[in-house]
Amino acid sequence: MTWLAVAKKDFRDAIQSRALWALVAVFVVLSLVSTYAYVEAPALLGSATEATFGGLVFFTIGFTGLFVPLAAIVVCYKSLAGERELGSIKLLLSLPTTRGQVFAGKVVGRAAVLAFGLGVGLVVGLGFGSALLGSLDAAALLVFVLVTLAFTAIYAAIVVGISATTGSTSRATTLALGFFVVFELLWDVIPMGILYVVEGFSLPSTIPDWVFPVMQLSPSSAYLSTIVALLPDLADVAGADPTQAGAGVEVPADAAEPFYASPEVGVVVLLLWLVVPFAVGYYRFSAADL
Repeated sequence: MTWLAVAKKDFRDAIQSRALWALVAVFVVLSLVSTYAYVEAPALLGSATEATFGGLVFFTIGFTGLFVPLAAIVVCYKSLAGERELGSIKLLLSLPTTRGQVFAGKVVGRAAVLAFGLGVGLVVGLGFGSALLGSLDAAALLVFVLVTLAFTAIYAAIVVGISATTGSTSRATTLALGFFVVFELLWDVIPMGILYVVEGFSLPSTIPDWVFPVMQLSPSSAYLSTIVALLPDLADVAGADPTQAGAGVEVPADAAEPFYASPEVGVVVLLLWLVVPFAVGYYRFSAADL
């Protein structure tokens, strides 16, 4: 059995889960409601700001950046920890399948499940939004969808990697939720805390360059910066500021000349989040006593 066969079996099993279809339904509803709110709210509130397709794309990033990690935890936390807890991993490995093939197949299978659910929501939500706006930027939409699906696959690798480190589903859940809390909920505060300590327990008037790459260590912040880097014109029109990604901390434009203080650093961080959890998860799973 190859990694592809493992991925196909994992996808078929997961696609039958009621939890997955509940997630798809929730994301579709959220996508429709948020799209309608973005398009109609300016007019309802008497705002002079006109809704645009570019603005809709960056508005959508806000809730996909939160939804994807939570969906990945729900879909992926049992991927390997559950197999080890039930003992079914021994049956799977009794076939001509290596641990590496099982691990890679689990990552690909769960990533495909998440991509399916997210893809349905994005198509419905952005299609509805483009119909309301009467405009569609196909190139920007393609870039946004591809980066978002890549972000989804990266989170699948992260959570499957976490699941590979333990044979307990409860511990896998705790570790995955801990990762989410630290890197998605608290990471806005951590760079400023580091800066506060480094500067002698006071905040400087100008934020140094190194703060920005530290902010990008959050996967969702790197995701936003990657889209800003790939769609700079759309980001300018939408008013998306990459120097405020994730933490709301302003880095002056004249201080953002080094590469590590530019939105392109988000691309590098996303690649690291794909490679490092995959390597760590594979190593731990390969060395585990099953």
